[in-house]
Formats: sequence, structure tokens, C-alpha cells
Amino acid sequence: MNTAPSLKAMLTCDNIITEQGTGKKSLIGIFEKIHSQRFPCMHPALSVYVNFTDAVGKYNFKLELYDVEKEKVLAGAEIKDINIPDKLGISELAFNLRGLGFEHPGKYEFRISANGRFFGMKS
Repeated sequence: MNTAPSLKAMLTCDNIITEQGTGKKSLIGIFEKIHSQRFPCMHPALSVYVNFTDAVGKYNFKLELYDVEKEKVLAGAEIKDINIPDKLGISELAFNLRGLGFEHPGKYEFRISANGRFFGMKS
């Protein structure tokens, strides 16, 4: 069984660009909060950058947007069949999300899991 990764960073931003050739990631417009004058509201696009270590083997990753107040998942995205060869290495994921709906003001979290095991979150 694969070990659960250790989260090093999770950032929200407007967009993530992955450079061809080097694989380097550029995070554009990092932010902490989403502001709206009215609810419900729709956020047209955002990206979530995940940086982790202590993983080796084949993984399926799942990112979920979770409404803390209503205790429910609002949206999700998956990255499947990622093979990580070096447990000591640093790995990165980029989730580009579109059309996220927020029903009310309050606390929301992005939760990340690997092979069904939770390993980190960002509120």
C-alpha cells in the first residue's frame, strides 16, 4: 500500500501555467479569499497548486471544494494514474477549475486526497 503524502503547500490562484520542456509551474494571481457582493455567486475560474513529498508509487489524486457550514462537497477534480518514483522528491499537482458555485458567505475548504486518503486542506 502506498504511503499518504505529506503536504508542503497548497495555494489558490487565477491560473497555473506549466512550461513545456522544463515542467516548471508559474502561479498567476495568488489569492486567499473570494469576494462577492451577492450570493449565490459563481467564480468563473481558479487554480489550486499542491506541493507534497513522502509519496512513492501509483496515485489517484482528488481535490474537493467543501462547504464547511453545510458539511457537503460542492465540486471536485481528479488527476489519475500518477507514478511517483522517489519518496524523498518533491511532487506538484495543478488543478484548473471552472465555474465554481458558492451558495453563501462563509468558510469553504479545498481538500486533497491520494488513493482515497485525506492528506491536506486549505481554507
